Amino acid sequence: MVRYPEFSDEPLSGRASNKYPMKGIVRTEDILGGEPRLAGRRIAVRQIAELAIDGGVQPAEVADQLEIELADVHRALTYYYDHPEEMATVRKRHREAMDRVREEALDPPKTATK
Repeated sequence: MVRYPEFSDEPLSGRASNKYPMKGIVRTEDILGGEPRLAGRRIAVRQIAELAIDGGVQPAEVADQLEIELADVHRALTYYYDHPEEMATVRKRHREAMDRVREEALDPPKTATK
């Protein structure tokens, strides 16, 4: 699990923290490693941005794929663009975590290969 403690302006207690200026975007330390996400869902702002921006998927199609409202897609993209430094850090940490997982999968620890 990837954690992003530097984004918190106070310690998180495991309950959703909605310290963001945008309604519907929350961060919970024990869900998605503290990444900003849609309230009540395990869908990260990063995930929506990767589909819509990087993948070129239309917002309506993203909403359909993730079974969310179109407004939620626009809310997440607005948050993404309103918080560029935070989202760059989130994306970087996610890439690093994925790289570590790939490396471990290709080269498992010796104790696991009996």
